[in-house]
Amino acid sequence: MPEAPTIDGANTTWLLVSTALVLLMTPGLALFYGGLNRAKGVLNMMMMSFSAIGLISILWWFYGFSVAFGADVNGFWGDPGAYLGTKTFLAETDLWGATAENPSGIGVPLYVFMAFQMVFAVITVALISGAIADRAKFAGWLLFAFGWATLVYFPVAHWVWGGGIIGGDIHALDFAGGTAVHINAGAAALAVVLVLGKRLGWPREGMKPHNIPLVALGAGLLWFGWFGFNAGSELTVDSVAGLAFINTQLATAAAVLGWIAVEWVKTRKPTMVGASSGAVAGLVAITPACGFIAPWASVLLGIVAGAVCALAVSLKYKLGYDDSLDVVGVHFVGGWIGSLWLGLFATNSVNAAITDVVGASDGLFYGGGATQLGRQALAGLIVTAWSFGIAWVLAFVIEMTIGFRVKGEAEVEGIDIAEHAESSYDLSPAGGGTGSAFAMAGIGTPGGGATSGAKPEAEPAEPVSEKVAG
Repeated sequence: MPEAPTIDGANTTWLLVSTALVLLMTPGLALFYGGLNRAKGVLNMMMMSFSAIGLISILWWFYGFSVAFGADVNGFWGDPGAYLGTKTFLAETDLWGATAENPSGIGVPLYVFMAFQMVFAVITVALISGAIADRAKFAGWLLFAFGWATLVYFPVAHWVWGGGIIGGDIHALDFAGGTAVHINAGAAALAVVLVLGKRLGWPREGMKPHNIPLVALGAGLLWFGWFGFNAGSELTVDSVAGLAFINTQLATAAAVLGWIAVEWVKTRKPTMVGASSGAVAGLVAITPACGFIAPWASVLLGIVAGAVCALAVSLKYKLGYDDSLDVVGVHFVGGWIGSLWLGLFATNSVNAAITDVVGASDGLFYGGGATQLGRQALAGLIVTAWSFGIAWVLAFVIEMTIGFRVKGEAEVEGIDIAEHAESSYDLSPAGGGTGSAFAMAGIGTPGGGATSGAKPEAEPAEPVSEKVAG
């Protein structure tokens, strides 16, 4: 006779904490992207992340969770009415994973699991925004986020984690989102970039990060929150959660070293931006693998991901696509590295669920042959093709209708003013005095002087299509 349903306090507490940690990652991403951006577009950049929290949370509650985690319909989506937002789930039997044989499931209320997966959906959409900095209409972004979440992220989450074709049929592994989150978002970012085109002046004009301490702060918050992202994905408090936790730290630390090593070789000058980007590359790469590989393999993965992603960010200059903040070079490439790594180093010796739950195999270097490597590659290709295709169509339709890209004048003067009627930094005099501290220091004034009451130039010094202000 099965015991009565009971809530597991430890599992529930850990998942609630993990949910809060993952939610913090999206403001962290806003700071990271905002610091990497130019000063005149930082607020628009951050608004895209914050708006994703608002929009995607509501969509996930209303129907996204049902599509992703409802009972499988055909391998491509779950029952849309299973957890529809018009229903409530507060009964003592409403525990995630509950069955007739195990009424308690993992002992976690359904709403706790729903909230945990909600914040995954939020940050996946927000990741895309870094590729289109300085040139996307905010209304176009919201419409794109709505369409892409509905047609891509929700179904792909089902394919990978909800019993769909990738996890259920292909038996590809993805512990916390290398395929569903990073390859998915990276492919979409590339598609939107190709539709919107290059920023004015790119790559001729330098478009450097305007606030490197902000970049480091954002990277630090991402690193902190990522422990909830990865270790929380075990859903229970056990040794695998601990494995995911230590692997996340080791791979990220190693990736910092891998990235700055490449910088050292190329320029003899390791940078703070490079160290921050290396950390993110390591976090991305370890995401699909953190609960399925041994710690030594995580260190090796971090070194490889940091070095390869450091090299991959230069591809945009060779191939001519303007991925503003290197979403493709870090998330798409890093996601692929981590996913394929499972085909080499996944082992049942650290997590028996590889075979018992997912039906997957050991990696190549653990005697499993190339079978799992092929599964990982196929899963990545399916998600890449679907996400890229749908994102391209969505972006193209938006551009042809309401317009997705801002006008050239707005891009030159600053998208923050054009789209949000505010600016991140007030460089004007405080009023009646000799000028602001910025002006006195020669910042924001022609020729480096501090001219009280100076008026802005009526016309740009160069043609509008070439002027790029910092």
